[in-house]
Amino acid sequence: MRNPLHAVWALLVPLLMATQANAEQPVDWQINFQPAATDIMREISWFNDYTLWFIVPITVLVLVLLVVVIVRFRASANPEPSKTSHNTLIEVIWTIGPVVILLFLAIPSFQLLNAQFTPPDEPQFTVKATGYQWYWGYEYQVEQEVSFDSILLSDSDRASYGKEDRKEYPRLLAVDNEMVVPVNATVRVLVTAADVIHAFAMPSFGVKIDAVPGRLNETWFKADREGLYYGQCSELCGKDHAYMPIAIRVVSEQQYGAWLAAAADDLEAANAQLLASIDQAEKTVELAANDVQKIEE
Repeated sequence: MRNPLHAVWALLVPLLMATQANAEQPVDWQINFQPAATDIMREISWFNDYTLWFIVPITVLVLVLLVVVIVRFRASANPEPSKTSHNTLIEVIWTIGPVVILLFLAIPSFQLLNAQFTPPDEPQFTVKATGYQWYWGYEYQVEQEVSFDSILLSDSDRASYGKEDRKEYPRLLAVDNEMVVPVNATVRVLVTAADVIHAFAMPSFGVKIDAVPGRLNETWFKADREGLYYGQCSELCGKDHAYMPIAIRVVSEQQYGAWLAAAADDLEAANAQLLASIDQAEKTVELAANDVQKIEE
């Protein structure tokens, strides 16, 4: 009986991973990055850990040298200070050493910077994100025009939008209309602003770029996990800067296609259908998992 169960789990686990409700967002006392949903963000996380192997030893070395100097060369221990003006060996070491360290940092840094501006393939579609005081406007550059504003969700509107779960839709991060994109699709984002400078930032995607009035900046992302991801405007833009969240919902290709077709005519209905589709998929997986568990017992 174990082998059939293993086969069922092998089919069920990928489905579960594809339909679980990920809502990546800041958490209390967070010291690490948000979980990565793109290869670029994983490279950023790797580079962060990589630089620590240089920063920590350098910091410890400087601290040790300071302690040695304070203790060994204090006035009471050296009533007659040394008159040494230079030391060739030490000067060579402190010149070559930093150059070598900077090379080890610069090469992967430039490689990462190049990857951030080089999509792995041709973008599937383009979304124009425009920053306003204090909300975002999105325009899908597709065959059927889809455009809408994304505004901070107020507590009084939660019920009407079906977003009462504060775990998935947290205060000051949830919006009325999320940007919706398909999983494993390369999305080009054109970023600008209509009034003052804003910044479009999505931590889980490794995306952060200024939105400047009169100028188009370009970035991209390719999310490989379905879920709801939160970011915020990252450029001080006025009194309500703290109330200008960014929300991107990554769904399956089929769910995205259905949403896009419906959104061209009725955005609210399209969002409601999408939420219902996601809830139904999650319930299906949950029921299947419970059935397998009962069989095992």
